[in-house]
Amino acid sequence: MLDHISITVSDVERAAPFWDAVMAALRVPGVVRNAHQLGYGQRNRPDDDSHSYISIFESRGPALAPDNRHWCFRAPSREAVDAFHAAGLANGGTCDGPPGLRADYHPGYYAAFLLDPDGNRVEAVYHRLPREG
Repeated sequence: MLDHISITVSDVERAAPFWDAVMAALRVPGVVRNAHQLGYGQRNRPDDDSHSYISIFESRGPALAPDNRHWCFRAPSREAVDAFHAAGLANGGTCDGPPGLRADYHPGYYAAFLLDPDGNRVEAVYHRLPREG
């Protein structure tokens, strides 16, 4: 449904270790890097419409206060959710919900929540139930 999103941070250089680590844990490649922007995902090409992309931009205006901003990323496995959480904590993030089932969402909803160094709330989720035997 989404083509791309942009998340604002106060300092790209400070934010880069966190975003590099959590995106790598979810197997999302970095595709743009400059003094004021990080980019992850797949950039659109004229012959391909599979574009899905996230930009991390440095704010050029007044400081932004966290205001219930929330972005959720689809993980390829439960192990990737765990890796996302561990990578975020090891790179300046804060736990906002450890990896685990959230059965109140649905029986297979396995997720973890982090706050990035600027207070943006990010989540990784895997939706499938474990396979039997």
